[in-house]
Amino acid sequence: MERRHFLQAAGAATFANAQAKAEWRNQQAGMAYRKLGRTGLMVSEVVSGGDPITLSNYQHLNLALEMGLNYLDMAPAYNSGDTERAYGKLIAGSSKREKVFLTTKISRIGAMRNSLYKEIFDGLPGEKQAAIQKRADAMIAERGLMKPGYFLDYYPGQRNQVAPTFLANAMRPDYGHQVEGSKKFRDFILTSLEDSLKRVGTDRFDIVMCPHGACSPEELDDPEIYATFLDLKKQGKVRFLGVTSHTDPAGILRKAADLGHYDAVMMAYNIINGGYLEEAIRHAANKGVGIIAMKVAMSVATHHKSLQPVPQWRIDKVNRIVPGTMKAPLKAYTFALQNPNLTAVISNLWDETHVRENLSVAGKKVELQPA
Repeated sequence: MERRHFLQAAGAATFANAQAKAEWRNQQAGMAYRKLGRTGLMVSEVVSGGDPITLSNYQHLNLALEMGLNYLDMAPAYNSGDTERAYGKLIAGSSKREKVFLTTKISRIGAMRNSLYKEIFDGLPGEKQAAIQKRADAMIAERGLMKPGYFLDYYPGQRNQVAPTFLANAMRPDYGHQVEGSKKFRDFILTSLEDSLKRVGTDRFDIVMCPHGACSPEELDDPEIYATFLDLKKQGKVRFLGVTSHTDPAGILRKAADLGHYDAVMMAYNIINGGYLEEAIRHAANKGVGIIAMKVAMSVATHHKSLQPVPQWRIDKVNRIVPGTMKAPLKAYTFALQNPNLTAVISNLWDETHVRENLSVAGKKVELQPA
């Protein structure tokens, strides 16, 4: 978390990143841009998250485009598909489409994987079920992914996804041959992607994130993910493969980097969990993986009423580390952007005020203070 670690990271620029040909879109004065790893995509340091974007709330993003934002994040799970439809209306017309990089996700594929394993589990005798459950609980404990400070609740129900995921992981050695590589994964990905293309009204996405919200590294291992991505890439429907993670982001980032075919990772990184992720971030950056930080401001503020109020000590921490009089969420974004191995922070832009305030942190350099 100390500034010297960031300075060391700045000196570790990778060959892959340096050699990737830069691809620019919507470059505007006043906005700062960074290369998204080996993809070469020159992404605005602040990008648009999908949560607030609906068919009745998207027009303010025209201001964001005017200010140089060039990356739109979406998923079929957001607002029951209306986020994708709203972005489609925003970029209607070829000129606007060419100004932005579009990313969507394969939502709920993890739940589908878990359900396939659960079907097998339910048919096993009680003694076998108990042994598997014990193994799953041990895996969670051994990895420390629920450790306070590393695991944060970013949305209601997030922690409920951990147990079914690790039940599947515990079953994988004995029953993986019945699940991993199943044609159901391919069909799920194809259907999801085609539906997203239709909702947005585009013929291609720059990045597809699969899985959306992975809870464990094992979820990246299914061979159908990469094989299906390659087919979609050949068809010109996607360009790069990524993954997103709220839970165990360091483990998933490292796994994605080591697999070699993941081009980008969007992961929870902020003033609270950042120290747990620094080594994995350097490792991934050295392999040319582009990294976008999400849930940055949600470490100090949240729109989820059930998670309010945010603990005061978190706000106090960002105020100690980031000097100045900015609001705590803006300080949180500023903190993350001091890490040179990150490309951008993803931001919920609810209205024009959020657009002006949140985009103002792009390019800002500060002297981080001791925690």
